Amino acid sequence: MTDTGPGFSLLDRARTRAGEPDGAALTGVVSRAVAVERLGYGRFWVAEHHGVPGIAGAAPAVLLAAIAGATSTIRLGSAGVMLPHHQPLVVAEQFATLTAFAPGRVDLGLGRSPGFTPPVRRALRETERDFAADLAELRAFLTGSGEITLHPQPAGNVPMHVLATGQGLQVAAALGLPVIVGGPLLGVAGDPEPGLAALADYRRAFRPSAQQPGPRVSISLDVLVADTAAEAADLLLPEAWAMALSRTTGSFPPLEPVAAVRAASPTPRQRQYVERTAAMAIAGTPASVESRLAELLERTGAAELVASSSTFDRAALAASDAALATLLGRAATPLERAVSPG
Repeated sequence: MTDTGPGFSLLDRARTRAGEPDGAALTGVVSRAVAVERLGYGRFWVAEHHGVPGIAGAAPAVLLAAIAGATSTIRLGSAGVMLPHHQPLVVAEQFATLTAFAPGRVDLGLGRSPGFTPPVRRALRETERDFAADLAELRAFLTGSGEITLHPQPAGNVPMHVLATGQGLQVAAALGLPVIVGGPLLGVAGDPEPGLAALADYRRAFRPSAQQPGPRVSISLDVLVADTAAEAADLLLPEAWAMALSRTTGSFPPLEPVAAVRAASPTPRQRQYVERTAAMAIAGTPASVESRLAELLERTGAAELVASSSTFDRAALAASDAALATLLGRAATPLERAVSPG
């Protein structure tokens, strides 16, 4: 078995697929977690979305419990729980409960994205919240220093991570927490300098904590590997098309087969969004993916790669996961030298 270490992980958002019930997306996530554990990935992340037709992952703690029951060694995390939707005590109780089923394997990634649409935000009873104060309160519950004693008591530590952009990086630095960054902040499809400056500010302002003695950055983006560049580009199409539709119609739909996407008649604006999504991903042959990832990891100083890839064809996605694991597990490669597990 390839041992990629905790420096390499996968994020599965439980993407639904055209023609399948939503439940198939969730059972597919569990099956994928089992498969990548065997491949040697260090961590498996799930996300939280509400009222999104293309995503079935609405309850990270519940989904992680199912994954915990099917796996035994891989770390399990949320990337993330959206803290404005929840009370800190409830989140602490949920993830403390998870540790009973996966002691020593649970990570709690937290973000602050609002609900997808105004009706979703109303249904979630969203109000103005102090993200930093909520994070501090949640950490106090998990570490036993809160005004309420948590039950169940966590079986081991529950490391917290912050899904961060500009202000989120500042909050994480002040609280001494590791960050997960992605999208434009990485400069994959544009000018990298603003993102690098933001990461430098995070590292400079970082205050050591009991959990994290020094700054730690994980990077998240779509990574897909295929035998040819054309095959890899096809793997990206379903997600890129869904993103284009969400930006132009307001609906983020289930993934469609590549043939259906190619048969569509995109508007010029939709075509631009497809191209932009593809540009922000890393997809290609093993050699090209290895080279681009090594450059990105070295440029950002990241300690962990979180591959958030998805495509309609589950077998092709599994083959990509296996190819990436092989790529990451080879000794003395540029990737091995670029990443620092932990």
